[in-house]
Amino acid sequence: MAFVHGRHTYISLAGDDLSRPTNTSTLDQESDEHDTTGYGVDDYTVQGGLLKGAFSMGGTYDSGATGPKAVIEPLIGTVVELIRRPEGTGSGKPEETVDVLVKKYTETNPVAGMITWQCDMTKSGPITRTSQGA
Repeated sequence: MAFVHGRHTYISLAGDDLSRPTNTSTLDQESDEHDTTGYGVDDYTVQGGLLKGAFSMGGTYDSGATGPKAVIEPLIGTVVELIRRPEGTGSGKPEETVDVLVKKYTETNPVAGMITWQCDMTKSGPITRTSQGA
């Protein structure tokens, strides 16, 4: 079994590297479910349908020109490319590329802590999985 530390994760949204201000990310993949149950049975039967998914990421607020607020806010409501490298950058490591609808950007301002941010996106089309080249 090969374990991989999450700190190596790379994330790019619309060509902008957001790895540094990001400290959490989630990829959620699922299928539609269609009820195919007929009369005379005691249990449901189901079939899968279209695939769908969501992606979210968040971290510590950065007010710089290339920080998450400056990058993400103008993208809300648009479909852009997301690149995710769950094992980091390097030859032979996995890379996932997918178009996403940028749905929501949220900032949280705690009285006794750092400002944080969160971005929610919906997958638009298939995820392309490749190995990174040299």
